Amino acid sequence: MTAASVDTGLKASSERGALARARLLRGLLPALSLALVLIAIAWLNPRAISYFGFSLMLNLAIPIALATIAQMFVIAGNELDLSIGTFVGFVGCVTATWLKDAPLIGVAILLGSIGVYALLGALIHLRNLPSIVVTLGMSFVWQGLAILVLPKPGGKAPDWLLAIMAFKPPLVPFPIIAALLIGLVVHFGLMRTSYGVILRGSGGNPAALGRAGWSLLKTKIVLFALAGLFGVLSGMALIGITTSADANIGNGYTLLAIAGVILGGGEFVGGRVSPIGAVLGALTLALAASPLLTFMHIPPDWQVAANGTILIIVLAARVLISRRER
Repeated sequence: MTAASVDTGLKASSERGALARARLLRGLLPALSLALVLIAIAWLNPRAISYFGFSLMLNLAIPIALATIAQMFVIAGNELDLSIGTFVGFVGCVTATWLKDAPLIGVAILLGSIGVYALLGALIHLRNLPSIVVTLGMSFVWQGLAILVLPKPGGKAPDWLLAIMAFKPPLVPFPIIAALLIGLVVHFGLMRTSYGVILRGSGGNPAALGRAGWSLLKTKIVLFALAGLFGVLSGMALIGITTSADANIGNGYTLLAIAGVILGGGEFVGGRVSPIGAVLGALTLALAASPLLTFMHIPPDWQVAANGTILIIVLAARVLISRRER
């Protein structure tokens, strides 16, 4: 063995090691972001790191996590949903009215709304329409329907939903347990099952998937139906926490859901998503959106800008890591 071949082997081994470290750092970035936010909160207000403190700070983490997962399914298919926020608001209005007063009608409306989401996926695929335009138009439809169902704030969540969202397990707060269950269940279904590979492949390499005989139309319908399902769960969870509804209650969830997916390691192209990362991104946003910035005495008018700054910092770190990977 010559010295040149030894040097070449050492260089290749070093490059493989650097690539493995870069990929590991990329995978850990959502957890590191959440850890940094928690460390900052603990430093600013140590009393917040407690059972009661986490229950209060993560009060809205469950609906945000569910909306983020809904957006993640759409992004997994190389699409983008700009209507998830108003859809969550519509579901909230139905939950606080029909689902409480006439449960059968309420369930039928919610199931029908999931069916509408599935039809949107079919329409986008069959007509080759840009999902941004279609879902932007649907955002006005969901908003209008929400106003028709509940013209002014009011209504009341069903008692069984209030009981679920008020559940207080010992030792670990309910929002943390729920977030872990959501992340693990979706991770298993999307990342560990054979059909989950097909769903991700529809965004990663749709041409190869089509040549292999799989229906791209079916995968698009399934992805949008799953987005509708988790959007329904998000709206119901939100009303279970707030106890009443408003047609505009979920409007901010569209950008939060997109940011959560991206913070969690998702990509706008290529079907590259991470369910556990998306949940961690949602938790990071839930903690940074109010508790952290409040403890830092940042005025509410500046909190949106501060959230944007956090997102830019994390994305900049991901760009650096991606360059190292390449």
